[in-house]
Amino acid sequence: MTTPASPIAPADPSSLLRIAVMGAGAVGCYYGALLSRAGHPVTLIGREAHVQAVQQHGLRLQTAVLDVQVPMQASTEASAVQGANVVLFCVKSSDSEDAARQIRPLLAPGALVLTLQNGADNDERVRAVLDASTPVAAAVVYVATAMAGPGHVQHHGRGELVIAPSPRSEAVAAQFAAAGIPTQISDNVRGALWAKLVLNCAYNALSALAQQPYGPLVQVPGVTDVIADTVAECLAVAQADGVTIPGDIQAAVRGIAATMPGQYSSTAQDLARGKPSEIDHLNGYVVRRGAALGVPTPLNRALQVLVKLAEGRGGSGSAFGGG
Repeated sequence: MTTPASPIAPADPSSLLRIAVMGAGAVGCYYGALLSRAGHPVTLIGREAHVQAVQQHGLRLQTAVLDVQVPMQASTEASAVQGANVVLFCVKSSDSEDAARQIRPLLAPGALVLTLQNGADNDERVRAVLDASTPVAAAVVYVATAMAGPGHVQHHGRGELVIAPSPRSEAVAAQFAAAGIPTQISDNVRGALWAKLVLNCAYNALSALAQQPYGPLVQVPGVTDVIADTVAECLAVAQADGVTIPGDIQAAVRGIAATMPGQYSSTAQDLARGKPSEIDHLNGYVVRRGAALGVPTPLNRALQVLVKLAEGRGGSGSAFGGG
């Protein structure tokens, strides 16, 4: 049974953020719920069934330690970004330009647009569409979430963000941290985006094609070898592209299955629902950059094509119903 969520007042009420979540899927709903619980006014912008559920009952936030209804505003219209000083931009990568065009005339002066998306170039693509005076900062998202139905988000693990510097990044990071969202500002956000891209390329397509979560997936003979070869291609492209990937990427790849054993990739969730995936912006992005730089990427290309073929079959009837 869920309980109403009690707001957690920010340490400094005068620094409240007014937040709009453009593309309120699992990632946007999870972070929006945490920020709303911390007292920040949050408006979710998403599909009609999801919006109606939130308007009627609030957003159900289910984690390992919480199961609460979080009241917040919700709308199906892009116009709901008006008045926000922070926009969590969470649409699918293929929708980035269109969504940016929708919000461009509605943004408050100086509003920070944070791109919480898969892929390595969404911030550049959004920045190219928006007014030059609008700050856009990439955010690298490390979280395991899923929509269990309209108005119901489940959190399965992690939740930290790495964001690029901007005029508002310090203040935003402080408020996010106070809301329970570990947030780091990095001068090498491009490298951090690539680190996340490598993880996605390693696991997303395989999880999608097998319709298995990460833990069981890596127990299948040969899977870890395919992952290693996929990662090697990605790293070769990154090196040729002048990207410095921070940390121990090999350890990070190994750690995904251990830290998120029950998580299905976002690509697996898309295929299960019969929706187009973001594979063209994951393995497909590596293929395009590899072609431009003269680096062969046959395994990434094969994974991209196999997912595209699976998309053509439609949904598999798995238990990922909802928004």
